[in-house]
Amino acid sequence: MMPAKFKMSNRGVGQLLKSRMIQADMLARAERIEDVAVGIAPVYAGAWDTNRGHYKASFKVTTTNRGGRRKDRATATVTNTAYYARWVEYGTEKVPAHHVMLRAAAAGGGG
Repeated sequence: MMPAKFKMSNRGVGQLLKSRMIQADMLARAERIEDVAVGIAPVYAGAWDTNRGHYKASFKVTTTNRGGRRKDRATATVTNTAYYARWVEYGTEKVPAHHVMLRAAAAGGGG
């Protein structure tokens, strides 16, 4: 029996990385991360907060087939559009870091 031979095509790999199949997989992973992030997002219960739940409602998923450093592959991104999202993630002098995105990516990003 002869061993199988394989010759990789760089063009073919590039087409695969931009394909709808990969883009759909990236979207599914990002949506799992978004679901976890929404589930663990803190909601401040202070009396002064007039937009209670705004941070939790501000998660958003976007996808493209022109992502990556070279703009040559499918990607999906989870973001939070609340102006104070970075303070929730990393904390401040008065507010502890919650690491919502970090924990969501670790919990929801796998296969």
